[in-house]
Amino acid sequence: MNLTKHIPAAVTNKVGRLGLRISKKSPSLLFAGGLVGVIGGSVLACRATVKAVPAVENFQAEIKDVKLEGLKHHESTIDYRKDLTYIYWKNTLVIAKLYAPAVVVGGIGIACLTGSHLQLTRRNNALMAAYATLNAAYENYRERVREEVGEERELDLYHAAKTELMVGDDGEPRQIKAVDPNKFSPYARFFNEASEHWQDDPELNRLWITCQQEYLNLTLRARGHVFLNEAYDALDLERSSAGQVVGWVMGGEGDNFIDFGLYSAYQARNFDAREPNFLLDFNVDGVVVDLIGG
Repeated sequence: MNLTKHIPAAVTNKVGRLGLRISKKSPSLLFAGGLVGVIGGSVLACRATVKAVPAVENFQAEIKDVKLEGLKHHESTIDYRKDLTYIYWKNTLVIAKLYAPAVVVGGIGIACLTGSHLQLTRRNNALMAAYATLNAAYENYRERVREEVGEERELDLYHAAKTELMVGDDGEPRQIKAVDPNKFSPYARFFNEASEHWQDDPELNRLWITCQQEYLNLTLRARGHVFLNEAYDALDLERSSAGQVVGWVMGGEGDNFIDFGLYSAYQARNFDAREPNFLLDFNVDGVVVDLIGG
């Protein structure tokens, strides 16, 4: 008899959603359970130690009595060893029983912590694989767009650049490229007057950026890896949390070189600047912290 036919769909849906929520939060639940187990095991071990003190004293007293009886009655070596073996075995069981709850609870806690770590590792590996797949598909798409509309136009589309009018220092209107800072890669940064290395001369700025890019490429070839935050530091740009794990690594599936993606444009809400800002969209390989030394 199939009982599921008589269970309302609403009930099965709720059960399914509950199971999905539990599965989603299982690493956190296992981690919390692991902490409770480890702490509980430590507390039980402390209590067992207090109880074990008289047990150990009794153990030592029994061994002393066996030795004295053996000397007094001139027992044979075989009988003496049998008595000692029995005393050791009996008292070992007593002490083991005292510490058994602590070992079991602590072992469960360690197992939960290990399970939490394994689940997070599997999920991170799956996310990295999904990221690599999506990134490859996206790069293939960009390549097809370049072939269709040309490299310069593709860059304009990629950076969401729009043509705007701005009045120059001579009072004449001119067309400029303006980009919205909310419409590009989360790794991208504007190199502008906020950086201590900014100069009023755009060619000096371009030269400085190019020199830093070459320096980091030398570092990549020499050391084997470079983090995105290191590129931010070289340009005096604000660090990011992602920059601690995202970057470049030699010998991987990335480009094996660092490209700042230098793109000259104005910020959409900063048209009054005398010179265009430089939008830097770094060609990071993705999360590389696990690939270093691999």
